[in-house]
Amino acid sequence: MTFIRISALALAFAAAACGLARAEDKYPSRVITIVVPLTPGTAIDIQARIYAEALGKRFGYQMVVANRAGAGTLIGAETVANAAPDGYTILLTNSAHAILGAMNRNLPFDPVTDFAGICMVAQAPTVVAVAPSLGAHSLQEFVAIAKAKPGTINYGSAGIGTATHIAGAYFAYTTGIDLVHVPYTVSQTILTDMLSGNIQATFAPQAFVQPMLRDGRLSALAVADDTPVTAPVKIPTARSAGIDYINATWYGFLAPAKTPRAVLQTLHDAIAEVGKDPAIQAKIRQQGFVPASLGLGDFDAHIRTDMARLQPILAKLGQSH
Repeated sequence: MTFIRISALALAFAAAACGLARAEDKYPSRVITIVVPLTPGTAIDIQARIYAEALGKRFGYQMVVANRAGAGTLIGAETVANAAPDGYTILLTNSAHAILGAMNRNLPFDPVTDFAGICMVAQAPTVVAVAPSLGAHSLQEFVAIAKAKPGTINYGSAGIGTATHIAGAYFAYTTGIDLVHVPYTVSQTILTDMLSGNIQATFAPQAFVQPMLRDGRLSALAVADDTPVTAPVKIPTARSAGIDYINATWYGFLAPAKTPRAVLQTLHDAIAEVGKDPAIQAKIRQQGFVPASLGLGDFDAHIRTDMARLQPILAKLGQSH
């Protein structure tokens, strides 16, 4: 083979390699998987499918939703933590993600440092809901009953370490009362048990209890937000009752920590733009959530601030698990 032919082949290989590199540099260039750490039909799953459809149209590539439920969102989170940091496997999760480390001593990843926030998409302020049989018609009465009979009020959550578990524990910490935590594996059973009197309260997003608030089977004593709820039922703020209880479940997209900044920015810009669509916002509000958007660094900072706020609770709960 002559020197000229060798040189020509070398140039051809170099050109092909450059073309391949350029193709790989274009993001996205294939299917993106959104991992949901809960079962189909849950609030996170519904949001994931709303965004998957809109983002798929925007990117020109299909967005696949993969449910990896179990262990209080741990399985789904670990799936993404172990994924290649290339932007093709991302996580849509909620506040429960950040507290995984406090509830699991031998966690194989760090839920904060091993992930990069892409974009917060919604928040759901906590509603303090009780069974009418408890006899509490206001937040002050609820606290008074709990203080008069410590350890006799049971509250239900979606499981140990979930956002609803922490919401109740944070309320007890804020008010200095003793509540008994009852974890459930099937969330709807919480409502059934409230009606039967097995448990007396739950601390959950409005959407979870809304059907029973409408027909009066459950009572909403307060919302843990600065703004009262005016529809479809009226719920005063906890602060209007003199109790400084502010708490909300956040929902957002995360990626493996080593994902390139440019890829994170592309994802963030697309998700944030989709989130501005009035039709998308209407669908999110139908779930009882408030649309929200935080940028890359701001979302990471929000997660860390939320962790700091809950640290006294997490330290106590971590010792018992």
